[in-house]
Amino acid sequence: MTDAPEIGKKHPQYQIRVHQLVKSFNGQRVINDLSLDIERGRINIIIGGSGQGKSVTMKHLMGLVKPDSGSIFVDGIDIVPMSEYKLNTLRKRFGMVFQYAALFDSMSVFDNIAFPLREHTKKTRGEIKDIIRDVLESVSLPGIEQKFPSELSGGMQKRVGLARALVMEPEILFYDEPTTGLDPIATHNVDELIAKTNERLGVTSVVISHDMASTFRIAHRIAMIYGGKIVEKGTPREFRESENPTVKDFLRYSGIMGMGGDI
Repeated sequence: MTDAPEIGKKHPQYQIRVHQLVKSFNGQRVINDLSLDIERGRINIIIGGSGQGKSVTMKHLMGLVKPDSGSIFVDGIDIVPMSEYKLNTLRKRFGMVFQYAALFDSMSVFDNIAFPLREHTKKTRGEIKDIIRDVLESVSLPGIEQKFPSELSGGMQKRVGLARALVMEPEILFYDEPTTGLDPIATHNVDELIAKTNERLGVTSVVISHDMASTFRIAHRIAMIYGGKIVEKGTPREFRESENPTVKDFLRYSGIMGMGGDI
């Protein structure tokens, strides 16, 4: 079990600390006494099957859902009792990469990426233009500012989504199933981009995934949710060697068990 975080104290290792979280919808408990630590500056991947609580957990971490009980500390501050005004201020430190990129179809790549800058800053068009040029280069998509989402592959759309998340210089990046719907080559490219972004910027990355091959490629820390609680956590090596029957079943059905070497 995760020890109770010290209120108001910024932990040197953990940027987000979740303690005994409980949440029910329509009388059904979906998060059940969940405790979890998210390591600062690392790639933290939360795995689990459909309906086990991964996405609901991420929504709690972002302050989009209030728990029935429990605490969520970001740099020592409990965000659960925060007002919506304070949460909106906090979220400016977050970046979000959605499962299906969530780009505006009617907007160019430039306008999609510029959207948060126009909404939350007073930067000039010239400054925004320079920022977008640089961030597109950082995701290996230079010169596509005037293209529209319909002209891009799924993998390219995911990278534009990441570029949009990066323009606000977030401290914490949330990824919701970033490799869903991608072919193996595009999946590998997105994995590489997540890893390079983490290394280059030193951001804390929180990834929701059921893709174990991808998880083993890039994770520093893994936590598995089953039945609304954390049933295992550790490094990729510790997961490979786990004797937990729930973990072993998940790896077997993912096609990972018995595969030697790096994936």
